[in-house]
Amino acid sequence: MKKAPRQEPQERLSVTAPKKWAAGVPAVTHALEYSLQETTVGRTATTLLTMNQVGGIDCPGCAWADPAPGHRHRNEYCENGAKHINDEATARRITPDFFRTHSVSELGRASDLWLNQQGRLTEPMVKRPDADHYEPISWHDALELLATELKALDSPDEAVFYTSGRASNESAFILQLFARVFGTNNLPDCSNMCHESSGFALYETLGTGKGTVSLDDLHHADLIFLVGQNPGTNHPRQLSALEQAKLNGGRIIAVNPLPEAGLLRFKNPQQVRGVIGGGTRIADRFLHIRAGGDLALFQGLNRLLLEAEDARPGTVLDHDFIRSSTSGFEAFSQHVRTIAWEDILTATGLTRPEIEAVRDDVLASKRIIVCWAMGVTQQRHAVPTIREMVNFLLLRGNMGRVGAGVCPVRGHSNVQGDRTMGVWEQMPDSFLDALQQVFGFDPPRAHGLDSVNAIRAMREGRIKVFLSLAGNFVRAAPDSALTEEAMRRCRLTAHISTKLNRSHTVCGQTALILPTLGRTERDIQSSGEQFVTVENSMSQVHTSSGRLEPASRLLLSEVAILCRLARHTLGDTAGIPWNRFEADYGAIRHRIAQVVPGFHDFNRRVARPGGIQLPNPVNEGVFATPVGKALFTCNAWDMLRAPQGHLVLQTLRSHDQWNTIPYTDNDRYRGIHGRRKVVLVNPTDLTELGLEKGQFVDLVGVWTDDVERRAEDFEVVPYPTTRGCAATYYPETNVLVPLDSVAEISNQPTSKGIVVRLEPTHSRPSPSPP
Repeated sequence: MKKAPRQEPQERLSVTAPKKWAAGVPAVTHALEYSLQETTVGRTATTLLTMNQVGGIDCPGCAWADPAPGHRHRNEYCENGAKHINDEATARRITPDFFRTHSVSELGRASDLWLNQQGRLTEPMVKRPDADHYEPISWHDALELLATELKALDSPDEAVFYTSGRASNESAFILQLFARVFGTNNLPDCSNMCHESSGFALYETLGTGKGTVSLDDLHHADLIFLVGQNPGTNHPRQLSALEQAKLNGGRIIAVNPLPEAGLLRFKNPQQVRGVIGGGTRIADRFLHIRAGGDLALFQGLNRLLLEAEDARPGTVLDHDFIRSSTSGFEAFSQHVRTIAWEDILTATGLTRPEIEAVRDDVLASKRIIVCWAMGVTQQRHAVPTIREMVNFLLLRGNMGRVGAGVCPVRGHSNVQGDRTMGVWEQMPDSFLDALQQVFGFDPPRAHGLDSVNAIRAMREGRIKVFLSLAGNFVRAAPDSALTEEAMRRCRLTAHISTKLNRSHTVCGQTALILPTLGRTERDIQSSGEQFVTVENSMSQVHTSSGRLEPASRLLLSEVAILCRLARHTLGDTAGIPWNRFEADYGAIRHRIAQVVPGFHDFNRRVARPGGIQLPNPVNEGVFATPVGKALFTCNAWDMLRAPQGHLVLQTLRSHDQWNTIPYTDNDRYRGIHGRRKVVLVNPTDLTELGLEKGQFVDLVGVWTDDVERRAEDFEVVPYPTTRGCAATYYPETNVLVPLDSVAEISNQPTSKGIVVRLEPTHSRPSPSPP
């Protein structure tokens, strides 16, 4: 059944009170409504009943872990996962007629929502130099065009190969292999913009860039911190794990500048108590923290724990663990005692009794987990903040044992797997040595470009070719106007994509759209039907097998596109069996097993129900740091201060959104309906700023350069944000994030710490163009 194209929505805002609970029957209803708007009843049943099941389709959304085989619900998905999978399974199609009708210029003026709603891409398209329309091109000619541009570069480092967490392990491994055989480590990925800070902080302190906990650990923790995350919208299946923790007697502390419905109460639609009962209270304490105050909070807690040990020697800290498994305690202890309480309270916006109450919860708990997401990682002091959270856990030995540890919650289905497969501009020599031994070439050793540095290089004309494997780079990146200008300076831009997005409208001189199979679709190669693998946030690797027929007979898989591009570009000189890799993904997994630690006997082990649990040395008591122990660190910070008449702005997702793509203009849990261009401001701040509910303002960024960054015509909504802090949706406000405003060490954009002023406008905005 072919669905009719949708029209550009007319933005009319209505506001209701924010919800005080998440999920329940409305979540099921909204998931089915959206799914059936996109595709048929039969296809919806196929996707949802096989989603996250053994041998089924892995959710293309978040990277939350699945329960063990035999313990999964028949409906093992959330509202947003259902929307995401059926957004991909849509019956709408984009044909060459669409591109003949709509110019690139016209598409560039359309909303992100409208572009996504046009449906699946069906055949390769090219925009020629000086043209304003895409036109059809054969696969052979498209790949030959891209290969010719790559071979014409003066240096391999004039190309960038980007990927998002939607890509499978197999395609990610092939991408990094091709890039390194070609001769560059320019392999930026979406981790650069979401969890890069986590990786740097955890590698330094624990010797691993990944979390250390499992679902079972969460179920059995005494105390769980949720810092800078909103599970009700961004990873809703986490709420089931938190509910189980509460039923087992655990306590939860939520730390966030906004009260979020999922942090308050959860009505599990898979349980009777969630359908006809009141559900489960999630947060026992809600710390309404000031944006950017998380580091100060944990320093305050650590100081209180040290002082409690002073008062009751030998009863608070785990001295045996500190002596045997850590280094740097004395310097850390001296440093944290110097942090003034006045600074801690100013930075957090909390009272000392509030922080002392949390200390009491900590002292009553033997097993503690700290979870965090982009509310932490997209701050200037993100790396020191995560290091301080590690300090907090080390003090009482909450590392490497059941029910305790660190839990960075990834926001895209295989973003962690892409990094494991080598998609990183700074892979260690051990990985590159293994590539050399297995494939017989000498990989480049100089570090390549991350996402921010890739934009800088494009702006300066040092990058001629940009290739993206999945994702929507233009809308994920900061400083939107600068990023778009940089992309347009490329000689060629190419995107391997399932659906239309803004990046396809921001073209180099020549631009290619290379349409690919979605994760929901059957992938049949010459050796038979294939499956792919993914890695979730808890280092479990499992299979994903598509069940639907492809949206077009002209689609190729990600692996096939990359292998064919490698043949066009490299020929037979590399001696790598690209043909065999395309024909049989098991051949790729065989090589992965030879290169990547923990993947031995990959093909056999991953086929077992539940797949593979990758080893984590921390849970074996091994810390792969230079000193062989976990490291206490000393972390300094400067509080982000907004001048008089300004606010600290954070960008966030709406509930009906996945990453850069809105599915509707609604944000049900926050009570926002019909419009995305809103700014949420504390009512007291509105009064002090002389603004009123419903007033239209421009958001004007304040940064150290002379560039005016302005997001126009946003409607003011009073909301219980922390005083001095405001919030609004991305990607519409990525324009306000300066390219040079990045986290220390990790170079990750600081989308949770933007100083802005709200400048009143004098007229209501016109509806978006059709």
